[in-house]
Amino acid sequence: MKYFRLLVLGNGISAYGSYLNMVALNVFVYDATGSALAAGLFMAVRLATSVVSGWISGRLVSVHDRKRLMVGADLCQAVALLSLLLAPDGVRPGLLYVLAVVTGGCSTLSQVALRSSIPEIVGAEHRVRANGLLVTGRSLAMIAGFASSGLVVAQFGYSAAFALDAATFLVSATVLFLLPVRTRAADDPADGGPRAAGSGPARWTVRVLLGTAPLLMAMIAVRAVDGLGSSSHNVALPLYSSSLDPDHPATFISQFWATWAIGNIVAQQAIGRVTRKAGRTPGERAFALGAIVMSAGFIVVFSGLPTVPAAIAALVAGAADGFTETVYVSRLQSAPDEQRGRLFGLSASAENTGFGLGMLVSGALLERFSPLAVVAAFHGLAIVLCAALLLLLTLRRRRTPAPRADGPDGPAGPDRSAVTEGHGR
Repeated sequence: MKYFRLLVLGNGISAYGSYLNMVALNVFVYDATGSALAAGLFMAVRLATSVVSGWISGRLVSVHDRKRLMVGADLCQAVALLSLLLAPDGVRPGLLYVLAVVTGGCSTLSQVALRSSIPEIVGAEHRVRANGLLVTGRSLAMIAGFASSGLVVAQFGYSAAFALDAATFLVSATVLFLLPVRTRAADDPADGGPRAAGSGPARWTVRVLLGTAPLLMAMIAVRAVDGLGSSSHNVALPLYSSSLDPDHPATFISQFWATWAIGNIVAQQAIGRVTRKAGRTPGERAFALGAIVMSAGFIVVFSGLPTVPAAIAALVAGAADGFTETVYVSRLQSAPDEQRGRLFGLSASAENTGFGLGMLVSGALLERFSPLAVVAAFHGLAIVLCAALLLLLTLRRRRTPAPRADGPDGPAGPDRSAVTEGHGR
């Protein structure tokens, strides 16, 4: 863990640049083109690239050095931003869509590679704590990035924002390059290490994963539906905030995200301590319950409550969001190393697909329905799916035979399906 904190710092710095640029770049696209359609197309290209990149990234991180992939992804994004910064004004509109492809693809690749590497960097027993540190770092970066984006652009202009973002990627790449960390399992062909897995990852298709890890696939499906819910409250938030205070529409938005982030950070600290004391990692049941609380919290936020109860609901939603994020990532990391990359690649594609589809559908629905109705419908769907997952877990546990009495695991050894799906840990 001694090197991992430096990795968290580098990752948080690049995340800060990404969140700052998320605001600055979207506004710049509109200013440069004068077209709302062009701005929407830019976001669509970036999101579509992220979806496709999830599938490709799963293959890449399964057969190539993950540390090099992460360094390369950061450098590519830095070069793309610097190219936009140095390009003549007449060339910039065309480069914007190149930048959308590069940032969408590389950010997904970096995320899949990092999540797949955590058990090898810190050890499987420390992965929950490590994931909590990463989520905390990114939450703080999100607050700082969103809060400072307007100030940076207003005071120093778009060029300064792009240069700052490029610098954050260069810092992250440098930190990763210098850290003496291992990102893959031991390179032992006999044990199914990277060389042995060279031809193996192609076997990990969705159909095979459904057969070998059905509960993990169910969790990925829940995350995709969570993406729908997340998009709904992101799209509905400005409308709802404007209805509360037309003269100061940004007030509720800033309060919401600040409170959400506080809950998220508190949850990371709590889950790390509870996991250390209990000596076990929360599994699928905890994930489903946390997702239900999270979705219910977001629905309550839009129910028209006074400021204090709404802030408490946002705090609970943020805490549950952070809890489920850490449990989900940690659970997928318990899969074998040769399977892990494909799982995280599939997860990234599913989450981005859900979020992108939700942005389109919720935007259309908000033309006719209230923010509460739209948010309740999308997050309600997530609650229903989580309830179905809880029912599946209950039925599965009832069908799992108890260990036989003539040995700690019975004469046939431990229940392999239970180990694969994370029960009894």
